[in-house]
Formats: sequence, C-alpha cells, structure tokens
Amino acid sequence: MKIEFDESKPIYLQIADAIKKAIARGDFSMGEKVPSVRELALEIKVNPNTVQHAYQELIREGVLFTKRGQGNFVTEDPKKIRDLKMELVNRIVENFVKEMEELGYRIKKDTLTNLLEEENDRG
Repeated sequence: MKIEFDESKPIYLQIADAIKKAIARGDFSMGEKVPSVRELALEIKVNPNTVQHAYQELIREGVLFTKRGQGNFVTEDPKKIRDLKMELVNRIVENFVKEMEELGYRIKKDTLTNLLEEENDRG
C-alpha cells in the first residue's frame, strides 16, 4: 500500500482512508485479513501506534473487526461495504462540486451521485 501523506490531516486518518479505498476497490475482500499493525507500519514507514490508531478508528466505524489472536479483518457485511463506497463517492463529489463552484459552474451534487450509483449498478 502506498500513501502520499498530506500535512493538513492526521496521518492515522489518512491511513484509515487509504484502507477504506483499498476495500472499496476490492483490494481486500469481505472477511479478508488485513496486514498486521507491524507489517503495515513497516510498509508505509510510520510508527506502529499510528497504524493501531487507524485500525481502531476502522473498527469503531465497523469497517474492520478483530478476531482475538488472529488479527484484523474486513467486515463481512455487504451493506457496510456499499455504505463505505457511497461515503467515499459522496466525499469526492462534494469536493468536485466545491471546486467547480469556485470556477463559476453550478452542479447539483445529487445529480452526480445518482449518475455514479447508476453506473456502478450497471458495471
């Protein structure tokens, strides 16, 4: 996993977002084990406590769950995965609409979101 860190946002949240995107892309399947705290910390070159904080956030949100003694796993709830994808889509659309409005364009967020949902349902 490669993450370009941005100084304007806490690193643990950036890690959590990167894992959410990986799940949404299908890099991790439902019920699949994610890298251990130490493995991911070494891979992305951050303190293990930072990765642990990201995992705790994802567990709190229901995106990951822990099997005692085995590690952390992606939720097995398909609705949670769909909700996660829509959360990410909404965030991207909101940023896009904001940027376009700054350029003088008027775009309805709901229209874009609905188009993306329809396209996703087809594919």
